[in-house]
Amino acid sequence: MGKDHYENSAFAKKLFEQANEILGFRISDLMFDGTEEDLKRTNVTQPAIFLHSVMAFKSIESVRPDMVAGHSLGEFTALVANGTLSFEDALELVAVRATAMQKACEVNPSTMAAVLNLADDKVENICMEVQQETGEIVVPANYNCPGQLVISGSKKGIDIACERMKAAGAKRALVLPVGGAFHSPLMLPAKEELQTKILSTKFHTPTCAIYQNVAAKAVMDNEEIKQNLVDQLTGAVKWTQSVQAMIADGATRFTEAGPGKVLQGLVLKINKEMQVEGVN
Repeated sequence: MGKDHYENSAFAKKLFEQANEILGFRISDLMFDGTEEDLKRTNVTQPAIFLHSVMAFKSIESVRPDMVAGHSLGEFTALVANGTLSFEDALELVAVRATAMQKACEVNPSTMAAVLNLADDKVENICMEVQQETGEIVVPANYNCPGQLVISGSKKGIDIACERMKAAGAKRALVLPVGGAFHSPLMLPAKEELQTKILSTKFHTPTCAIYQNVAAKAVMDNEEIKQNLVDQLTGAVKWTQSVQAMIADGATRFTEAGPGKVLQGLVLKINKEMQVEGVN
C-alpha cells in the first residue's frame, strides 16, 4: 500500500518518513509488508488511508480544487487539500482520533450494518423505534447514496434493527465487519479526546470551501470547521447530502484521491450526470 509512491517520488518518501516519526512506529513497513491483521488495527488503518490519500492528492496538486469533501476519515485529507491543516498536524489529529476510537470500541462493544434499498425515512423511523422500545442505541451513521444507508449502534440494537429493516422491505440489512459503532453516541469518549487535540491545533485559512459530513454545506469559517470535525465522531456522515450540495453549488467533475474507487461509484449513484475520476 503506497509503495509505488515511496519508490517513485522523493516527496512521497519524505512524507512516509515524517509519518514514521510522528506516529512513533514505522507505518511504512506495515503498509508495504504487514499482514491483513496488522492493517485492520484502527491505529494503523486510519493513518495508512490518510497517508495514501494525501500522497495521491499531492500527485495532482497542480490541479487546484474549487471545493473539497471527505467521507468520514477522508475529511482530514480534504482539510489538507484546501490548506486548512498542514500534513503534520492532520496526521497527529488522525492518530489521536484512531486511538481514541479504538478505546471507545473496547469500552462499548458495538457494530454497524448496511441497509440496502430502503428509503432513508423508513430506516430513520426504525432506528428510532428500536431505541425507544429497547433502550439500545441505533442511529443512521452513513448516508452513502440513495438506497444505501449504514446504521450504527449496540450489537443487540443492530441485530433487532436489521430484522425490522428486512421485514420493512430492505433488500439487505448486513452487519459489517467493523470493530465499533462509528458515528454514533457510543463514540462520545473519543469525541472528548479529539476535541482537546483539535482546540490546540493551528487551523489556516482555507483556499476553498469544504463540505463537511455533519453540515452538508460549504464551510469556510475555521471555528465552524473545528466544531464540525469534533461533531463528526458522534454524528452522521451526510455524504449524499454533501454531494448534492456541491452539485447545487456548481460541481460537475469529481476527482477521488486515495485507495479504491468507492466514492466515485457513490457520486454516480447520487447523480449519474457527473464526471468522475480517481488517482491512487
